[in-house]
Amino acid sequence: MTYDLLVIGGGINGAAIARDAAGRGWNVLLVEKDDLAGHTSSASSKLIHGGIRYLEYYEFRLVREALKERAVMLAAAPHLIRPMRFVMPHNDLVRPWWMIRAGLWLYDLMGGWRSLRRTRTLGKASPRYRSPLRDIGSKGFVYSDCWVDDARLVIANALDAREKGAEIVAGTELLSARREGDVWRAEISDGRTVAARAIVNAAGPWVCEVLSTRLGLTSNSALRLVRGSHIVVPRLYVGDHAYILQQPDRRVVFAMPFMDRFTLIGTTDVPVEQPGDAVIDAHELDYLCRCANLYFAVQIHPEDVIHHYAGVRSLYDDGSAESMEVTRDYVLETDRGEDGRAAPAVTLFGGKITTARALAEEAVDELGVAIGLTGEDWTKRAPFPGGDLGMPFDAFLEETQRRYPWLEAENAERMARAYGTRIADVVGDAQSLIEMGEDFGGGFTRREVDHLIDREWARTIDDLLWRRSKMGLLIGEDGRDRLARYLEERSA
Repeated sequence: MTYDLLVIGGGINGAAIARDAAGRGWNVLLVEKDDLAGHTSSASSKLIHGGIRYLEYYEFRLVREALKERAVMLAAAPHLIRPMRFVMPHNDLVRPWWMIRAGLWLYDLMGGWRSLRRTRTLGKASPRYRSPLRDIGSKGFVYSDCWVDDARLVIANALDAREKGAEIVAGTELLSARREGDVWRAEISDGRTVAARAIVNAAGPWVCEVLSTRLGLTSNSALRLVRGSHIVVPRLYVGDHAYILQQPDRRVVFAMPFMDRFTLIGTTDVPVEQPGDAVIDAHELDYLCRCANLYFAVQIHPEDVIHHYAGVRSLYDDGSAESMEVTRDYVLETDRGEDGRAAPAVTLFGGKITTARALAEEAVDELGVAIGLTGEDWTKRAPFPGGDLGMPFDAFLEETQRRYPWLEAENAERMARAYGTRIADVVGDAQSLIEMGEDFGGGFTRREVDHLIDREWARTIDDLLWRRSKMGLLIGEDGRDRLARYLEERSA
């Protein structure tokens, strides 16, 4: 069998491309050497946003397109994506007041006046926004963007791709590929040799390695690898709003609620040499604590950090001197061989979660022309699996709680957020919490674990506790030991 498209990489961009192509009727195979969203795509700041700070670097087109995508994505995945208010205390020493006000006015205008709540000055907003700050009289602004469960958005893309006919294979690596006439002949680590009419290299930080050593191709484009690290601390404030904290070094750091009990703080921008350099260091821990302490009344120290994570972002190298200035836009580069007629390979440089759907649409459009396949654009109008709520999320949550009154309120909301309308597939015929099976902690039951393994490609404890869910923050050592034993029993 010859596939129409072989996608290398199971992050947000690879999964989005597989979804788009499969929905056009293409025969698609996606291979990911580790877990889906196993690296950068589960280590983000968890935002669907235009990128207010990009306006400072005159990235007007990127911001405008990202804000358009924000609206599309919010409509398509209202369970995974939700509007959030962002509080920006003002610091005259970093940027002047007029610049911030003009930038936020333009941000609202680009996003559409009716898309989300408009910007207000901090003085006219709710007092609860100021109460956590060291200086409760701080000037500033309150604007809108969106939060996203990044790893589950990747899974939603992969689920939709599979349901439309794509083959999604995790834990499987592309070993090599070579052109044979009008197809690529690829060897993959599950022992198969497959043929594909086109290849997409969406390997993220490994894209250059795949391009040169696995595909045998060259490129004039290059990557800048930048580590972004985040910390999780006990909750610094009460509320569902976030803070964007301007720093003396002109970087911005976000602080936002995380699983109701914690505060997530990030990110850093540290240039690195290797894709595997995704480990936070002591300097970053200290830096993020100092960033928060500059603004919040509750002071934190590195010993207060209860969890941290880091991801290596692969940015298109536009020649900028500082990593924070490097564009967050993407570049698609197509190789058709020396004669321009060979089986195409598209390599993706850069990209961000917010624009993954649009990127996928552009890539598949381009490939369709190259290999003579038709199929109309469709993803702009289609909900993700679980996203067909048919009502505001709050109403859907109330319906979920009525349907499953035996689920504790916190767990009902967690599962409604994670699965949307697909929560019924997880619960199945269970009529009580006991029928959900062993509880490993926090309401994370055996039935849910089985669903994630059988339907969502989860294989390891980390897959289950840190990517398909964030229950690793709530489940203690005893629960992890019991979960490990259960996984051993399943694999026996």
